[in-house]
Amino acid sequence: MDNQKVLDKWEEALEKQLIIVQECQSQKGVDSCMKCSEILECKIRLDYVNAVYESMNKGTGGGFEF
Repeated sequence: MDNQKVLDKWEEALEKQLIIVQECQSQKGVDSCMKCSEILECKIRLDYVNAVYESMNKGTGGGFEF
């Protein structure tokens, strides 16, 4: 039996963005965006944050509760 989780489109987008962020961190020699001097104006990080938000609310917009 296959135990792999099927990802929805928002989770897939999040996985892709995570890989992009990790590659960027590796190129810059940091292990966290918080250690990068470009954190406040970084499009890669903003895209990742947006992907996290979208994966949490599944594209419905509005707020969500933890």
